[in-house]
Amino acid sequence: MVDKSKQTRRQFIRDVGTAAVATVAAARQPARAQTAGTAGANERLGIGFIGCGGRGSNHMEYVSKLKASGNAVEIVAVCDTYRPRMEKAAAKFGGKGYMDHRELLEDRNVDVVCISTPDHIHAAQVIDAVRAGKDVYCEKPVTHWRQFELTRKMTEEVKKSGRVFILGTQGMSDSAWHQARRLVKEGLIGQPVHVECGYFRVGDWGERGMPIDDPNARPGKDLNWEAFLGDAPKREFDVSRYFRWRMYEDYSGGPVTDLFPHTLTPPAWILDVAFPSLVVATGGKFRYSEREIPDTFNMLIDYPEKYTVAVLGTQANDFPGGIARGAGNRSPVIRGWEGTLTFVGQDIVFTPAAGSKAAPRKIPVEKPEDVLRYWADFLDCCRRRDVNTASPVDLAFKVQTALQMAMLGFREGKVARFDRDAMKILL
Repeated sequence: MVDKSKQTRRQFIRDVGTAAVATVAAARQPARAQTAGTAGANERLGIGFIGCGGRGSNHMEYVSKLKASGNAVEIVAVCDTYRPRMEKAAAKFGGKGYMDHRELLEDRNVDVVCISTPDHIHAAQVIDAVRAGKDVYCEKPVTHWRQFELTRKMTEEVKKSGRVFILGTQGMSDSAWHQARRLVKEGLIGQPVHVECGYFRVGDWGERGMPIDDPNARPGKDLNWEAFLGDAPKREFDVSRYFRWRMYEDYSGGPVTDLFPHTLTPPAWILDVAFPSLVVATGGKFRYSEREIPDTFNMLIDYPEKYTVAVLGTQANDFPGGIARGAGNRSPVIRGWEGTLTFVGQDIVFTPAAGSKAAPRKIPVEKPEDVLRYWADFLDCCRRRDVNTASPVDLAFKVQTALQMAMLGFREGKVARFDRDAMKILL
């Protein structure tokens, strides 16, 4: 087992606070938030945003557009550990401002939360949210690379709660992946044996990619450094770590956890994967030396169902090396004994294997990727109390496990294996 962290005093205080918030929030929630009944198709939903940085602001834009188009949705609360960022979001999008996400969860006007905070804080905030009776849109990655046990706990809490959950892998709004899943289940390619996919982009996430809002910012009433740290290693405040957190191992993993959820989730869904047997990974800092995390990462995943998934990527070059479906995102090639599926333009292309009697086929993609539709479909699931979203928590857990195995093995220079009986990662 690789996750051997002991409970710190800060974690204990946070857990006690979580339990208290859950009790208070449950008592204060309206009846609809506490029941699993079906809501009306046009019932208004209040959205609270935890995290008001770049990605959080993007989500506020999406929800604002949905409201303008007639969707019964309202931004009712915003939260950030940096007061100027929170106040800027509140002024632009509306909603009550908070600096503590637990206070936002006590707000009875909040039905759904969108979590767009640093990776290492996601799981604790998801757990707090579902215990408080809120449905959750969580940005990818679902957790940090060192948090396998916490990922498992979070998954259990979401399922136990009955709350609706979706991961921010918005590419799953592309019907190509759902159509391909049906084709594979129908036996079109025969026994799956091999998948290639990847993500290629240019960007160091350093000085140019993540600007420092205020180089003179310091912890205090306008910046909650302890809340930012969460369960990460205790460190003295550093303005770069706070604003450019994606550069640091304590809070991020680089391509494997920031980009690969986008590229691995579709084939994982198409093949209906279980947990991996083993994962190996290579890579390193081949272009951007100022950061702690890799800029280039490659991994091979073997599954017990006897197929391999190869995921390749770099942030040093943005040529996708294949058919791109989304900026930098290399569309998967899915090989089976009887043929191969590729994704070209707005078609799913079936190419028979050598010796196969099957005929080549092109299947039109019914609906391309659409972030607004992804959000709208998620909100509809919240109203219907339908937990079967386009990127549900079980899928997020399985994908994240493979990515965590890759990062852990990479850092130790070892093969990572998975013990299904004990549900543990082994190095």
